Amino acid sequence: MSEETIIQHVAVECSQKETADLFFSAILGMPKIKTTTLPRELSVSIFGIDDIVDMVVYANEDSRFEVFIHSKRKVRSFDHIGLKVPDKDEFVVRCKKHGLKPFFIQKDGKKLLFVRDFSGNLFEIQ
Repeated sequence: MSEETIIQHVAVECSQKETADLFFSAILGMPKIKTTTLPRELSVSIFGIDDIVDMVVYANEDSRFEVFIHSKRKVRSFDHIGLKVPDKDEFVVRCKKHGLKPFFIQKDGKKLLFVRDFSGNLFEIQ
């Protein structure tokens, strides 16, 4: 196969627009580029969720997140998103400034950095 597979976007669910703005814009530095509403019919046909759902898109030149605002979030799972940031120490400072609690895990002599956003989505930071 000669074609390369590229991730076009990642979708996550957050419980509030305000905390989504805080995490994606203030902490990750990604501008909000679009806000829209997913009609009930599309929500049911695509996701099986019988609800009208707001969606906010945050993006920069390399990454795009579609954030579905829904207060009836699912329970935690193994889902997580790996992000590369330019400066881990600065990222940790921004997280703590806004009330998030980044944490480190030791694995094979390496220190891995993780953080949950305000809705419980897990991010692995490299």
